[in-house]
Amino acid sequence: MSAGPAGPRGPGGPGSSGEEPWGGVRPFSIKTKLGALVVVSVLITTGLSIVAVHTKTELRFITVFSMIATLLITQFVAHSLTAPLDDMNAVARSISQGDYTRRVRENRRDELGDLAETINVMADELEAQDRHRKELVANVSHELRTPIAGLRAVLENVVDGIAEPDTETMRTALKQTERLGRLVETLLDLSRLDNGVVPLRQRRFEVWPYLSGVLKEANMVAGARGGMASGSGNHTRTDVHLHLDVSPPELTAHADPERIHQVVANLIDNAVKHSPAHGRVTVRARRGPQPESLELEVLDEGPGIPRSEWHRVFERFNRGAVRRPHGPGSDGGTGLGLAIARWAVDLHGGRIGVAESDRGCRIIVTLPGLSSVPS
Repeated sequence: MSAGPAGPRGPGGPGSSGEEPWGGVRPFSIKTKLGALVVVSVLITTGLSIVAVHTKTELRFITVFSMIATLLITQFVAHSLTAPLDDMNAVARSISQGDYTRRVRENRRDELGDLAETINVMADELEAQDRHRKELVANVSHELRTPIAGLRAVLENVVDGIAEPDTETMRTALKQTERLGRLVETLLDLSRLDNGVVPLRQRRFEVWPYLSGVLKEANMVAGARGGMASGSGNHTRTDVHLHLDVSPPELTAHADPERIHQVVANLIDNAVKHSPAHGRVTVRARRGPQPESLELEVLDEGPGIPRSEWHRVFERFNRGAVRRPHGPGSDGGTGLGLAIARWAVDLHGGRIGVAESDRGCRIIVTLPGLSSVPS
């Protein structure tokens, strides 16, 4: 984690040398204060020496007075420099012990003020990461508990003789096992996302047959298992119609097909979940502005997403704030599908976001094609 530059007082943030970005010296920097201390000490000594010459005061008295005055001024300046350091030390000690609520007072206009701001930014980021970690543990525990409890109930009924190990019972157990597998696969994707270990294998491909295959797979999975195994949940929606619109038909793109499959599958999964009974989900593909670039659009006929929630759509474990947002037969998913879609798009250097729509939710993906530079 990087705390970033030590203060936003200039276009690039102040440097560690006590100078402003435009080249001038900061009027309240520590260098300036120490220089002023030396100048004031010299002036006091010189002034008292002149007074001694004109009043014929003994030099030893002048020396004592100048030393006392210099020590008092030095003590004042030293206290003004060490007091905030003590405060920062206390806050840093609290952070090391897991308390991310304390902050350093930012009431200075020198390097120590910049350091206080940096420490506060670091504390904010650590607090957010700690909160996300706790949310991750709580959400994963909740998501894993549901299929495990269902599988356990089925097996207990078979062992106790309440249910026969017939095809229907085994199919129920298989669905719970498959859901567990999808959850584990999603968590592995999340781990790869955080560690940045997924390489891009970009190549040129034809968009129409590729997307046709993705939609056909989604329909086949939904029909065979009563759910779409895209990694973001499990829903029994076989009533939603998937429509593909590619123009021109010979459209090609340059990207990693496996990662784009994740994006499209998760967007379709999310759209189907939020669709009304016998609704329609449309996947559109158009040529982008760059060579081999691609613009994808997934549109559903559900309740849509409030504009106030647009910035949170792709956060992990976010399931939206819409009342009764999921269609019939949907369990709501894990809230990870769209986060993984954004990750895959970011790997390509592309953009993904919610757009205005007269009805339902409209998500647009832009892939840069040959202009992208894999990291």
